[in-house]
Amino acid sequence: MIKAILFDFNGVIINDEHVQMRAYQEVLKDDGIDLTEEQYFSSLGMDDKTFVANAFDRVGKTVDAARVEEIIATKSAKWKENVSVGLPLFEGIENFVEKMSREFTLGIVSMARRHEIDFVLATSGLAKYFSTIVSAEDTSKCKPDPECFRTGFRQIDAIRTEQGHLPMTHDECLVIEDSPPGVAGARNADLPALGVTNTVSSERLREAGAGAVATDLRDWMPESIRRVFVQ
Repeated sequence: MIKAILFDFNGVIINDEHVQMRAYQEVLKDDGIDLTEEQYFSSLGMDDKTFVANAFDRVGKTVDAARVEEIIATKSAKWKENVSVGLPLFEGIENFVEKMSREFTLGIVSMARRHEIDFVLATSGLAKYFSTIVSAEDTSKCKPDPECFRTGFRQIDAIRTEQGHLPMTHDECLVIEDSPPGVAGARNADLPALGVTNTVSSERLREAGAGAVATDLRDWMPESIRRVFVQ
C-alpha cells in the first residue's frame, strides 16, 4: 500500500520548462551557443551544472566552474523575473497536492536548485504540504541515476518513523514524474512511478518504466493511487 509520494518539481508542479528554456537560450547566446528546443528537452533530468557543461560540450567549447555558476545565476534571475509575473503552476496541482497530503506523506525530489523550489512553494502556499525536499544541491549525480530518489526515500521514511509509523518498503513510496530520465531514476531506486504527460508522451513514460500514466493528475484520488499501485 502506498504511504508516501515523492513529486518531481519542474514539469509536475510548475509548468515552467519553456520558461527555463528561454532563459537559458538568452544567457547562452552570450557564449555563442544557440540552444534549440530539441536540445533542451533532450536534457530533461539534468541539474543546471550538468546542463550547462553539456551545452558547451555539444559545440566543442570549454567552460570553467566560475562561468558555469555565473550562467546558472543569470538564468535563475531571468526565470524568477518571468514566473513572478504569474506563477505558472499546472492547473489543479494545488488541489491535487492538498488532497494527497491528507492520506500520504509528501516530498519533492528534483534537479532544480533549492532556492527556486522554495520560492515557488512559498509563493503558492504549497510548502506546508511537503515534509522533505531533495534538490540539486543534495546530490552528486542527476537523473536517471537513482541517488536522488534513494536520498528522498531515506529522508521521507525517517520522517515517518519519527512520527511513529513503521518503516516503509520501497514499493510503498510512489514517485510522480514527467520525464523518462525521472521515471527511469525512480525505477532504478526500486520505487514505483506514476508518469504524467505534461512534457512527453505516455509511450515514452511507459518505456522508461512508469507503472501507470496520467494525462491529468486531477483525475486521480488517493484511492486510485492505492488501487493501481498495489504490492
